Amino acid sequence: MPVVEIIVVLIGAGAAVIAGIAFLGSQPTPQKATAQPSPYGMHFLFCDLDLEHATDQGRSVLSKESGETDWHSLRAALTARFPGLPDGEALRCLDKLTLHAGAPDDPAVLYLDREQEMTRVVIEDDFLTDASAVHEIKSIEAKLGILRLAAASSPYPIWLVGADDKIRWHNTAYKTLTDAARPSEEETDDPLFHLDPDELDEKRTVRASIRIEETGLTEWYNVTATQVDDSTIYHAVDINAVIAAEVAQRNFVQTLAKTFAHLSIGLAIFDRNGQLALFNPAMVDLTSLPIEFLSGRPGLLAFFDRLRDNRVMPKPKNYSSWRQEISDMIAAATHASYQETWTLDTGHTYRISGRPHPDGAVAFLIEDITAEISLTRNFRAELELGQSLMDTFEDALAVFSAAGVLTFCNTAFREMWSMDPEGSFADVTIVDSLKEWQAQAEPDPAWADMLDFVMKVGERATWEADVIHKSDGLFTARLSPIASGATVIRFLVKDPAQKASSQLPA
Repeated sequence: MPVVEIIVVLIGAGAAVIAGIAFLGSQPTPQKATAQPSPYGMHFLFCDLDLEHATDQGRSVLSKESGETDWHSLRAALTARFPGLPDGEALRCLDKLTLHAGAPDDPAVLYLDREQEMTRVVIEDDFLTDASAVHEIKSIEAKLGILRLAAASSPYPIWLVGADDKIRWHNTAYKTLTDAARPSEEETDDPLFHLDPDELDEKRTVRASIRIEETGLTEWYNVTATQVDDSTIYHAVDINAVIAAEVAQRNFVQTLAKTFAHLSIGLAIFDRNGQLALFNPAMVDLTSLPIEFLSGRPGLLAFFDRLRDNRVMPKPKNYSSWRQEISDMIAAATHASYQETWTLDTGHTYRISGRPHPDGAVAFLIEDITAEISLTRNFRAELELGQSLMDTFEDALAVFSAAGVLTFCNTAFREMWSMDPEGSFADVTIVDSLKEWQAQAEPDPAWADMLDFVMKVGERATWEADVIHKSDGLFTARLSPIASGATVIRFLVKDPAQKASSQLPA
């Protein structure tokens, strides 16, 4: 129980206890309202509603709030013990009144005697009459004063409502809030917060709002009700910061949802408990999972089980081993990035990625890469077809990019210059190629011209030069510009008969 609640409960109970103990010790005079007070009784003398005189024990009971009368304070302190104690208006119409304590085991009696504007109140109880009781009373009164001060100075509104739904006591924070919410209204005993009793019965803390007339803003509070006999003590805690945070979070989630709604990639975010917290429409389209299922916040394993049932992931050969693989995949996505490609029976290809998020959350993305895979396969097939076609040529062919990097060559080129560009870890450039060519051919200034031609930027025309290979004899090197600034070099046999004779055994 919060400290404030304990304090207020003690105030309500303490007021009754003090009223039953502190006012004890005098000899009762049940037949006379004007009997002489005993030294242990509690006595008050009022002029109209203002206190003129009181015993020490009596003064300790009063805790006058700003703007309230002494009689109001006395009534707030004693009503719990003496039900029926009149308010200020009813007091002016009385002459005499005798009230017995409401509790069956409480022998205290309150005598009220009014003459014109003067009112005398005497509370007598024959239960305690010795000095030790008085000392105990003073000790309790001191503690009660501290409790009253703590409750009155609490920054949170606290108020006590009787069985008649009227306020019997409230602290300073409640009055400040009332003045801000109802600055133009007169002070009443009606509660500031209108709470549903049925809702309070189900749970003792409810969320309530109140409009502040001065600012026009709405403030929110968590109101807690504590039942004490026929009265109820209410505590209101300011939760405006919590409400603002919830609104900001809700707006942020809505913004994310609107952003993710336009993505073609399926997104599913699972919270730290492994339950689905957010998904976008693309996830529904790609997986064919019902919205009702996804909205039910399934767990990770249930989510992947449903994917398997919908044939949206590769069919496992063994179910138990598949569950272990899924658990390993979830663990990998939780602690590090995870990525895998799924080839489905339907002919589609999905790329699934998993990434960890703060606070133990994990996000899975499903992307349809069927078109990309198909395009890559077609491109690779075309490259293989082009390579096969170029390998049928007897002439050696090599293609260099605008940056001078060897990007393509045929089988005749590899055999002629004993070069294998695909076996090299680094890119083979025109400079690297010229070194090999010059090592296997006779010196010729045309080699330097070839370098200038390949690296030249701008308009170029086909150019050729005759070179002599040390093994294969005379060749013609023909350089032709092609698309994107690339260059194709074709080595043509100048004298086919000479090349054939050079290949005959000696």
